[in-house]
Amino acid sequence: MMSTAKLSHEPWGVLPDGQTVDLFTLRNAHGMRVSISELGGAIVSWHAPDRAGRLGDIMLGHDTPADYWAATSYMGALVGRWANRIARARFTLDGIEHNVDRNEGENSLHGGATGFHRALWQAREDDGALVLTLDSEEGDAGFPGNVHVQVRYTLDDDGELTIDYRATTDAPTPLNLTSHGYFNLAAQPGADIKGHVLSIDADAFFEVDAGLIPVRQTAVAGKAFDFREAAPIGARLEWPHEQLSLARGFDHCYVLRESQPALREVARLYEPASGRVMTVSTDQRGLQFYSGNYLEGVRGRNGMTYGAHAGLCLEAGGFPNQINMADREDVISRPDKPYRQITKYRVGVLV
Repeated sequence: MMSTAKLSHEPWGVLPDGQTVDLFTLRNAHGMRVSISELGGAIVSWHAPDRAGRLGDIMLGHDTPADYWAATSYMGALVGRWANRIARARFTLDGIEHNVDRNEGENSLHGGATGFHRALWQAREDDGALVLTLDSEEGDAGFPGNVHVQVRYTLDDDGELTIDYRATTDAPTPLNLTSHGYFNLAAQPGADIKGHVLSIDADAFFEVDAGLIPVRQTAVAGKAFDFREAAPIGARLEWPHEQLSLARGFDHCYVLRESQPALREVARLYEPASGRVMTVSTDQRGLQFYSGNYLEGVRGRNGMTYGAHAGLCLEAGGFPNQINMADREDVISRPDKPYRQITKYRVGVLV
């Protein structure tokens, strides 16, 4: 459906260093609204109707830009240059070893401590869409090449938010971008996601080691990780499985089935009480399912704190640590090979 969304913006707050941050809001013809910050390109809120037409915020988040700056949970943020983990914070590219920022033990997570989630993006309107741009200089967090990134957010009247990522570089560099939104379709303070029903179009996932680095692909069949048919998340969290113990829940990358066209629906999330349903479509090979295992004590909105499993992430992109895998070339951008990714989140209701 064509978008008739309207974009507005307003001053939102001030960072500890005095920089001001604006908040941009997309609204569609049915009153749905999605608010996005210049800081980290973060989706701060997404107000969507339930089956009775009542609007509720389906995103977890913080109150102010200063809260986002201080937090370590990447709420709603655009993360890069590398989403997820790089083992031992190093990789070899065209025969040259590169060491990047270690910000999770010996590993690098989500582009390092000063990744894209802590950058102030440049914002502009383009035909009702929000376009964010960022220049990442050679050596940022240890990554090679100067990179120019553009991310376009579009909301249509069917409740579909399209995130269109593009990037160019002047030298070979790994790129793997994603949106780190925490969803809870119940939109109720204090609710968890255990009652949500999830399906993922994948026959395999990556098992991880104690550092949550992928070690092998394995079939989902017969395991708690099998979401080929829709299943309640809470029941699966209770299954005995070494991998669930390692991660304190789900924090694993699914190997999505590939089909034509490349952009396809890969996941579906349903919350029975509200009737809200969300689908995820992407052209990427991986989908990280994180069940909010470490949200206990994280400061949320209006002075509240979140509990474990207060929200979940469905992050499309390449595979964690893929830059150190045999198929690393798939995640390397070059001057003649620009980066492109499209992911769509559609929110509606089942009546």
